[in-house]
Amino acid sequence: MKVLVPVKRVIDYNVKVRVKADQTGVDLANVKMAMNPFCEIAVEEAVRQKEKGAATEVVAVSIGPAQAQETLRTALAMGADRAILIQTDQDLEPLAVAKVLAAVITEEAPDAVIMGKQAIDGDNNATGQMLSALLDWPQAVFASEIVLSAGSAKVTREIDGGLQTVDVALPAVITADLRLNEPRYASLPNIMKAKKKPLDVKELSAVGVDTAPRLKVVKVAEPPKRSGGVKVESAAEIVSNLKSNGVI
Repeated sequence: MKVLVPVKRVIDYNVKVRVKADQTGVDLANVKMAMNPFCEIAVEEAVRQKEKGAATEVVAVSIGPAQAQETLRTALAMGADRAILIQTDQDLEPLAVAKVLAAVITEEAPDAVIMGKQAIDGDNNATGQMLSALLDWPQAVFASEIVLSAGSAKVTREIDGGLQTVDVALPAVITADLRLNEPRYASLPNIMKAKKKPLDVKELSAVGVDTAPRLKVVKVAEPPKRSGGVKVESAAEIVSNLKSNGVI
């Protein structure tokens, strides 16, 4: 069974994000980048499935600039077998990403796609669902447990009411939630081996899909700074403050 795992290069979650002075976007100059945490969880799960014998090959795929090769090498160091980079300097929207991934999946013919439920930069939580629709595959989103078997997958997913277990026929798209697992640290020997592994690099233009933007960013701004708190003597004073500030 082949498992394909899309991964994204994003600003490291420990870094404070800065908005550009002209408010056209986020400043990426001299900023530490890393693999999206949800993608990291997806890679870990795919590798665990291979270690259990449920999967035989794990293929990592990224869409982004040349620097995304380092993100793919992190996936290789974690245990992925192969890596594919669709190289572009465009900042693609979720629908465009789903279209590119659908083209790669058509060529690779995996039995399952395990991917992060969302990226921490755009927080769209849309690519997995769009990819499922484009491929006409079943989907199981927000997975907290995955059991792969021949021809099907049992997925426990997190919903508002608690947990829900669904059985989906393979091939399928599964998106990973935070509680699915805790990603491993890549060992130094594996990191050194990953640096020597060849990557399959293709230009976005060679994929041949429409990636034209459909959304326009008007302005990017930081959230307003939080004002200082005040001490109150009673519950009645809390209610009075909330009313005076228009909260209730």
